[in-house]
Amino acid sequence: MPAVQEPEQLAVVRKTQFGPIEGVDDRARSRTLYWLGVPFAKPPVGALRWKAPQDPDPWTSVRPAKTFASACVQWGVLGGPGANNTYDATIATTLNQVVGSEDCLYLNIWRPATRDAGLPVIVFIHGGYGVSGYTADPMYNGTNLSKAANAIVVTVNYRLGVFGSLYLQQLKTGSADEDSGNFGLLDNIKALQWLRQNISEFGGNANNVTLMGQSSGAINVWALMVAAPTRRMGLFHRVMALSSGVSLASNLPTGSIPALQPASYYAAQGKALLHSLLIAEGKAADDAAATALVVTQASAQIADYLRSKSGSTILTIMVSKLVPLGLGASGPIPDGALLPADPIAAFAAGEYTSVPVLASNTGEEGKLVAQMLALSPALGGASGFRASDAERFKTLYGFDPNSTKLTVGSLVNEQYLPVDSPQSGYNARTALLAQILFIANRDNVLNTLKARQSNVWYYRFDWAKEPPPWNEVYGAAHAIDLLFVFGNFGPSLLSNAVGGDANKGGRIALSEAMMASIAAFARSGDPNNVSLGIAWPVWPKTLVFDATLAEKVISVE
Repeated sequence: MPAVQEPEQLAVVRKTQFGPIEGVDDRARSRTLYWLGVPFAKPPVGALRWKAPQDPDPWTSVRPAKTFASACVQWGVLGGPGANNTYDATIATTLNQVVGSEDCLYLNIWRPATRDAGLPVIVFIHGGYGVSGYTADPMYNGTNLSKAANAIVVTVNYRLGVFGSLYLQQLKTGSADEDSGNFGLLDNIKALQWLRQNISEFGGNANNVTLMGQSSGAINVWALMVAAPTRRMGLFHRVMALSSGVSLASNLPTGSIPALQPASYYAAQGKALLHSLLIAEGKAADDAAATALVVTQASAQIADYLRSKSGSTILTIMVSKLVPLGLGASGPIPDGALLPADPIAAFAAGEYTSVPVLASNTGEEGKLVAQMLALSPALGGASGFRASDAERFKTLYGFDPNSTKLTVGSLVNEQYLPVDSPQSGYNARTALLAQILFIANRDNVLNTLKARQSNVWYYRFDWAKEPPPWNEVYGAAHAIDLLFVFGNFGPSLLSNAVGGDANKGGRIALSEAMMASIAAFARSGDPNNVSLGIAWPVWPKTLVFDATLAEKVISVE
């Protein structure tokens, strides 16, 4: 592998197309170098709110890149961010409050502390239901994965919620990209373009980029495979989509929960947001009056009005008015231009970026989102959790995996106890939720894709060896696998529930095997590697990642 020509000390000042940045030489602690809070676009504020991301203004002096940039503006949730833009005790004060900033389009880069060049690049898009999440979450720190995979690891902030997807006629300007309303998706494209131009300066190979996302981040990954701009640009060369699909309700069996909503949903959402703001300000008495007022205004007036509202005002209206109406979802909008109106049909027709695919689910996806059991009587009709988010945060934050004693009954709604009761128990109800949400979407996209290409691999993460009662409350829940993917068992929402001395041997061995598989996939487009001890066949076969308390257990189904 060719060597980067550098002075005796490893350089942390690197040139980008917009100006030089200075990162951190962390060899003494972690044997890595990193650059945090690197701008890839102008702040999307003021007149740039609900616009395609623009190049950042260039600079000449060395710009520090040593701390994470702010989370994108969002409603505070269980995983943070707290008041300090990270996972800490202040999350107890930011729950259900507006946190973050609209000035948030920054990325982070980690690399091994070597002079190797031409390294694979792994770009991660975080999840959070499309409305939350942030790259400063310690769970996403790229240090350990970068070392284990001998790769560049990049995490990207992108606009969330209604700031990342707003489909409203009055915002349309004639630009196909902007008129799609897919501003968060455009942010991810902009970040990939930045990497194509600049990642070689950090030792990365711009022609070997693995695009990885989890949950709503995985929806973004699938969407980027069929998005018109990325099909033209060739910005990534492998994809990893963890725990999500890209289906509409029309693609799935009746009763399933789709990963995507149609453009008509987002049109209704945009209209409801505008009308709710007008009513809240007293400019209209009701929806009919708001409709009458809007038709008297030019599109530019409406756009200016919306851009004049604070992020806090907009999010408060979303949570208080639109969520109760079922109009609080966010995500890629299948507008029919930037994103096909039916992404699954686009995959079926071969109209997508065809690259090797590694997809996955956890074995008990539904347990992290057990509050969704309240969605219908068929699921149970009540939240699976007894504790509120605030109570659950306090319990998780203070949990000592080596000594703290809790009971399942203190966390799980008594309606679903005992947890292993057939049909009505917590395990059965959350398994049904996983089937109609995660597995239905998985089968639809992977079976469609398999008809077009053979290089599709799939794994299921079955590890459920947490200290009691988390082994039953969460088990192999949605997002638990991310701790293993990144090799981070330090402070984060789920780390206390997962950690402890009893399971350390098996937990670390399993994480190492998973990171070795990601490394193999990023290098060659095939996840097979010697650490597995078994051949990994393509979909519809499943590789199962699991472990005992002491050692990894990897099998094929």
